[in-house]
Amino acid sequence: MARRTRIRHVVRGAAAAVLCAGVLAGCSVGGESGSAAPTEDDRKPASAGTPSPRAKPVVEPAALRRGGVRVNVADGQRVGVGMPVSVTFDRPVPKAERAAVERRLKVRASTPTTGSWSWVKDRNLHEGQRVDYRPKAYWKPGTKVTVRVGSGIDRGFTVARSLVATVDVRSHTMTVVKDGVTRRVPITAGAPGMDTWNGTMVVSDKQRRVFMDSRTVGYADAYAGYYSYAVHLTTSGTYLHENPKANTYAGNSNVTHGCIGLATDGTARRFYEEVIPGDVIRVTGSKETVAPGNGYGDWNVSWDEWRAGSALNA
Repeated sequence: MARRTRIRHVVRGAAAAVLCAGVLAGCSVGGESGSAAPTEDDRKPASAGTPSPRAKPVVEPAALRRGGVRVNVADGQRVGVGMPVSVTFDRPVPKAERAAVERRLKVRASTPTTGSWSWVKDRNLHEGQRVDYRPKAYWKPGTKVTVRVGSGIDRGFTVARSLVATVDVRSHTMTVVKDGVTRRVPITAGAPGMDTWNGTMVVSDKQRRVFMDSRTVGYADAYAGYYSYAVHLTTSGTYLHENPKANTYAGNSNVTHGCIGLATDGTARRFYEEVIPGDVIRVTGSKETVAPGNGYGDWNVSWDEWRAGSALNA
């Protein structure tokens, strides 16, 4: 419900992969990134009596050895086309160690995909505690993705289908495009001075009921209560949820404290039931653009800027 908050709302309530390790920023998937074709010498058998060279042991960077590493996607999860892979650490990774960490982060996709890691300043963490991987463009539906973080964490997820919802705060309308089928939904967004964030947000999770308290987001005692069919968009507390005020104002004016409100006539429930983490919500016609680290705001950065955030491109 809140727009520009610093504390999130209180919440109660294989196909062989087309290989891209993601270790080279902006790699084009189609082979293990960073590997080379064998040379003629590589193909010759070793001379009799000559011992084969032993591979050097891989030294895990300290940030990956000590534990406290988390990945945002669950094994077997089905996600929308906008979902980045986000890895967080229990303490900041020094700049001098970030390239070594990236080299131990592998992303492989079953569909040719160009992507890159980039270090992101998370709203609730210190610099160097979060690194995200996103494709140059949204994932293709049906893509199977595997993630390996060092030698200790493996995840596999599937891009289920495409859902991109565009909220135009000026026309008070949300246009939902799901696998090529379009429908329009009346909405009410943030009132003047409490404007909804502009830009692209990605659904992180959803809850049937969420307790929202305006005191936790700097709006005194403006509201305190449960709101239903809540789709979570930003760390700072932006949700798309059912709001009784939308019964009157959706489609004609913006009256919320920054969230996107849907009517109680089944409109909010329908959207809630079809949306999944990784779906894309784009807001147009508003003011300040949501930061990359405020939830999954990664798509608000140009591709060149995103690649520049990789320690391998420093």
